[in-house]
Amino acid sequence: MGRRNGSMLDDLTGARWWVSVVLAVGLFLFLKFIVPALIPANASFGIQAVGRAAPQIAWFCLVLLIAAPLAAYRQWRGRQLLNSQTDLASIRSLSWRRFETLVGEAYRRQGYVVSGNASDGPDGGVDLLLKKDGSTLLVQCKQWKTWRVGVKVVREVFGVMTDRHADGAVIVTSGRFTPEARSFAAGKPIELVEGQQLAELVLSVQDGPAATASRAGAASRKTCPKCGANMVLRTAQHGAHAGQQFWGCSRFPACKQIEQT
Repeated sequence: MGRRNGSMLDDLTGARWWVSVVLAVGLFLFLKFIVPALIPANASFGIQAVGRAAPQIAWFCLVLLIAAPLAAYRQWRGRQLLNSQTDLASIRSLSWRRFETLVGEAYRRQGYVVSGNASDGPDGGVDLLLKKDGSTLLVQCKQWKTWRVGVKVVREVFGVMTDRHADGAVIVTSGRFTPEARSFAAGKPIELVEGQQLAELVLSVQDGPAATASRAGAASRKTCPKCGANMVLRTAQHGAHAGQQFWGCSRFPACKQIEQT
């Protein structure tokens, strides 16, 4: 879901908590002390009026400090959400809003500055903006558990990316992409991140003891590429492959996906 007409408060609560503190204090000091000092004694009446009003206006800048605790809480919630994920199945159980929060936090931990999309024009479903090293990437999140993301979605994102002169785009889904979507994205600055790739990304940027245990557990298990549940090692009892081991989905018979060992 793309956002539009984002306010400064929205931007500040989406940034690191200290950004609003630095901005509020900086503006306060500038208006309270620097602006009056810059007004010459022989300035016009209008300019002198600005100098007299600036110290009073400075106090209103401290309202921006409200964003600091909100931003801190949002970041704490994002960290908790990301660190609590165990596999693709847990990611697929998230609501679309929490899924978007998870994706944003995963990229934030890779060093990106993450913000919501506040474009007034057609957004093509762009949900997040990523900035790093002078580059801007558009991100679209698709919390589709079973659907495949088709080429139409990729075309739309590519069109928005071109129109907004972004450096690239990322489309993230908990499902999978169609071959046509992959073919269209090939050779373009568009990264397609589907279910299992997303799960591996999330696990790789988790922190804390629980995250270490989660990564260790993930290394010793296999995830069903169809539904995201864990797969279990089974032995064929009948047929030409009797006695041979294979990976079967733990949700059998609801999911009949199998993988060779």
